[in-house]
Formats: sequence, structure tokens, C-alpha cells
Amino acid sequence: MTGNSENRLILLGTKGGPAVRPKGSMPTSTLLFLDDENILIDAGLGVTKRLVDTGFDLRALSTIFITHLHSDHILELGPLIHTAWVSGLKSSINIYGPSGLVEYWKNFLKSMATDIENRISNEDRVPLENIINIHALSKLPLSIGKVRALSLKVPHPPMQECYAFKFEGTKTIVFSGDTHFFPPLGEFAKNSDVLIHEAILTDYIDTLVKKTGLGKKLKDHLLRAHTPLEQVRKIAIMANCKMLVLNHLIPNDDPAYDKDFWLKKISNDWAGNVLVGYDGLEITF
Repeated sequence: MTGNSENRLILLGTKGGPAVRPKGSMPTSTLLFLDDENILIDAGLGVTKRLVDTGFDLRALSTIFITHLHSDHILELGPLIHTAWVSGLKSSINIYGPSGLVEYWKNFLKSMATDIENRISNEDRVPLENIINIHALSKLPLSIGKVRALSLKVPHPPMQECYAFKFEGTKTIVFSGDTHFFPPLGEFAKNSDVLIHEAILTDYIDTLVKKTGLGKKLKDHLLRAHTPLEQVRKIAIMANCKMLVLNHLIPNDDPAYDKDFWLKKISNDWAGNVLVGYDGLEITF
């Protein structure tokens, strides 16, 4: 798969939140192929197996962007890199995201020190810490091969750092990250070919709170930290994007809220192309 230069997007995990339920989707991760670059956005639980199941060669892993440090976006970052390493990866991986990534990576290396040292001394592997480069984000664009990458800080309280990403090449692809309704995101995604935006159904929040037993604090967090579907539509209209992909879905494992339900809810005032994300969805563009 890594030899195919076709521009495409694979949703590896589309679930909002860290819980995993029987026959449900996995937490957030997405693989983007754009202009001969492969870019992983987020690394939620299950990302390694999902990548391999697409045919992706882990030894080709080269670029990772992390939107923020909630567990459903970063829990498997260290294990993914370690697994790529033991699979034979020797080239560098560049990771871009919040400042806390440096501390996360140091702690992961410390937690796996015995294994890593053993494999270096007994299997002649390159030192894992030598092939990882972590970069802080700034307002300046980054160059990933022929792709230009930009970031926008978005509101996802209580997180201090959460980012939307835009990748510009022969096509323009934008990821919202986790965010409350944020009109500047509409301008950031202006005339994009694909906008991948998180979405929550506010009608479902009371059901979810009851299901988890976590009460008012969870409800308050969901309301202030995520974007209701009807407001995702507003962002899509502002952006004038060619395609809107609903991702990081809350809910995504309740049969009463299936694809048709989501599409019906967003169809008013939006005539653009809409896809409801699911694990394994592949989009070419």
C-alpha cells in the first residue's frame, strides 16, 4: 500500500471518547496519503492493528500529528512506535503536536527501558530514542515533503493545547481536532477539499451520562468541549468545503443513532457531500 501514490484518507478509528464496547468502533486515528507522503493523525487505542489491517507497512511510518493529549488520541502512540521499531523500522519518525509530547515520550521510554535495552543489545537494533524527533507547533507552516501543514489552536476545555490541522498539496485536507463550535475553523478550512470534523448529538448526552454513571461533570464537559452536529453544519457552510466527513462521533455504538439518523440531522441547509465516518472508511480524492 505504501507504494501507491493515490491521494486517500483512511479512518482507522472514529469513536469519540476512550471507552471500547463490544462490536463498537475504536478511538480516534486517521491515515492520510497526500502527494506521496503518509501522515498519521492521532494514535488512539487500536491504531497499530488498524494500520496493519489496511496493508500499511509499519516500517514506512514517518510522520505523526497529534491534536491533543486526551487518551483517545494518544494512548497507543508509544506502543505504535515501539511496534514499528521491532518490525524493522530504522528511519526517523517526526511527531508534531502539543508541548506535553516530550514528557509523554520520555515516560514511555522509561516504562519500556528493560525491553528496549534488551532488544538493542541482543537484537542489534538501532536505539529507539535516536529515531524519534518531536516538534512543537507554531503559527508558521511546516513542510512535509511536497505537503504544507498548518495548525490552528481550537477550544477544547480543559485542555490548554488542542489543534486543528490543515494539509495543503494537490488537495487540501482539514482536521478539526476536538473542539467546541469555533467559527475561525470555518475560515481555516476555507474551500478545502475534505473537512473531517468531530460531532456530537446533544440529544444523546443524557443517555450517555446515565450509561456511564459519571453524572453532571461529564455532561458539562461534553457540552462545553465538543461541537453539536447542527453547528458542524455551520462550520461546513462557512468553509465551503467540497466534502464533510463526520468523525469522532458521539454516539457511534448505539443502533438508534445510525448513519441515516446522522445524515438526516445534518441535511437541512447543507447541500454538500457528507459522509458519516466509520472504522475502515477509505476516501479517495
